[in-house]
Amino acid sequence: MTTARYDVKRELKQCYAPRNTDWALVEVPAQRFLAIDGHGDPNTSADYARAVEALYAVAYTIKFASKNVLGRDFVVGPLEGLWWSDRPEVFITRDKDAWHWRMLISQPGWITDDLIDESKDAALTKKNLPAIAEVRRERLEEGTSAQLLHVGPYDDEGPALARLHHEYLAANGLRMSGHHHEIYLGDHRRTEPARFKTVLRQPVRTAN
Repeated sequence: MTTARYDVKRELKQCYAPRNTDWALVEVPAQRFLAIDGHGDPNTSADYARAVEALYAVAYTIKFASKNVLGRDFVVGPLEGLWWSDRPEVFITRDKDAWHWRMLISQPGWITDDLIDESKDAALTKKNLPAIAEVRRERLEEGTSAQLLHVGPYDDEGPALARLHHEYLAANGLRMSGHHHEIYLGDHRRTEPARFKTVLRQPVRTAN
């Protein structure tokens, strides 16, 4: 019998397949990721495009190495991003030139640091993408987080973020404790913006 491929969206449904479209709390377990950092408007930055290309190149090299060497296959996780700025209001106003970003792809627990490093070297040799050298390992421990599913264009996220910042946190005695986190479900290249599905997440803690 064929063993089902590991799929983080299935294994962590509470984190990758929420149904609530308004803010609610979720407990997010610790996860390991591939990560790469940058700054600026993701719609116009050549660095952003190169970073995402490099991230996927390493992710798929790891997938094939895991399948061929370890006999364990998995679905490459969706693209995720941490976003931050010295001025949090820029996410509501959509001043994208002021955004910092860290793009991520989740890794199964059995993927070792050595396999990641070997896959980076192999991907760099095969693809000749200089940005691959900037891909690194990242561990997140977000814990208690406010989260919702946003359906629609990315630029329509502003009202939901405004509710979070100006209403939800204060009403629930919470404050932000980490970077804004987004998970991009599906392939935006093949989907109309009105049908984009994005998990919006904000780690929180009790306000002092």
